[in-house]
Amino acid sequence: MNEMLWAFGRASGVIALILFTVTVLLGIVTRSGRPLPGMPRFSVSLVHRNVSLLAVVFLVLHVGTLMFDSYAKLNPIDVVVPFLGSFKPFWQGLGTVAFDLVAAIVITGLLRRRIGQRAFRFVHWFTYAMWPIAVVHAIGNGTNGTSGWFLLLAAGSALLVLAAVIWRASAGFLEHAQTRRIADVYREETR
Repeated sequence: MNEMLWAFGRASGVIALILFTVTVLLGIVTRSGRPLPGMPRFSVSLVHRNVSLLAVVFLVLHVGTLMFDSYAKLNPIDVVVPFLGSFKPFWQGLGTVAFDLVAAIVITGLLRRRIGQRAFRFVHWFTYAMWPIAVVHAIGNGTNGTSGWFLLLAAGSALLVLAAVIWRASAGFLEHAQTRRIADVYREETR
């Protein structure tokens, strides 16, 4: 039974990381105001939200199964307070930090209308901290963290997210349709 929990905890963690990578990428695309090929912008937002939800489900499965695994030795305090764990406390603590950030992002997402758009966006920016912390946690604490296939997956994910962040930070990135129209008019007038 313990081996099954351990394997499921490991697999659910890898799936959660992949889904969080897709979520970060879709979040960047959604904020760009541009649709994906074959998908209108509102569909990108819906896919982003649904993949995010699925990522959280796999994260909860990851943490939940490891709570019952005698090897991981997680207890409820380890899930919310970082760096107190008995097994690789630093690496496990990074996972706890990432988990806590996900919890804050989910809670503010659920309370978005009550707390306002500004507070929601402020907390949502923590995604840019959560994702790399989760990747480093997986490399340092995961059973397969230093295996070739996982390092390749982590490097490929990092390159995709880095490229998307660079694209978003680039001068050609315009977030809103109205801003793009103003920029287009300005370009036409300066020709």
